[in-house]
Amino acid sequence: MTTLADAWSWLTTAANWSGENGVRHRLAEHVFLTVVCLALSCLIALPVGLVLGHLGKGGALAVNLANAGRAVPTFAVLVLLLLSPLGPYGPWPTVIALVLFAVPPLLTNAYVGMRGVDADVVRAARGMGMTGGQTLLRVELPLALPLILTGVRIAAVQLVATATVAALAGGGGLGRIITAGFNLASTPQVVAGACLVAVLALVVEGVFEAVGRLAPAGARGRGA
Repeated sequence: MTTLADAWSWLTTAANWSGENGVRHRLAEHVFLTVVCLALSCLIALPVGLVLGHLGKGGALAVNLANAGRAVPTFAVLVLLLLSPLGPYGPWPTVIALVLFAVPPLLTNAYVGMRGVDADVVRAARGMGMTGGQTLLRVELPLALPLILTGVRIAAVQLVATATVAALAGGGGLGRIITAGFNLASTPQVVAGACLVAVLALVVEGVFEAVGRLAPAGARGRGA
């Protein structure tokens, strides 16, 4: 209880919220890194998952390979990237490691969502003269949207939690508060940093839940 009280005292000290190393600045860095990595992951994974799900070919292999990537620790990938020729290029090793970490749930949910669309509905759309692209965008995508959004939510929450590794590569974010606490042997600061990451993850989860509830009923249909 003493440690928690000390952590609360650290969090409520105004000096710890201002400046380049303050909570506000580190929180902004953390959110920016999460948004950038999530956007890049979506640009990579969602088109692949949607097309493979629409075609029904090669998806199982892609999903299995993506899931196999989950077994590789993000920290290990980051270390290897730092030791590679990409190491000197600022935040890119961190961004690449986090993007690789976020791709599996996005790809898996997009593919499963597309394959879960009722085959009779797809056949009816084609019977009406829709092309493959029209069927994908107007029929399959709206019906698969709940699972796709679930994948985005999972990836976003995981990125918030995992983006703390950026501090190990000299990057910013809330992880810098935690590593600074370790360097200073300040347990309250370490606990405070961990609490900030946990709260941010819960906030992101809550935002996605709120968006899901505000979405039209048809878009919520099969969401998890």
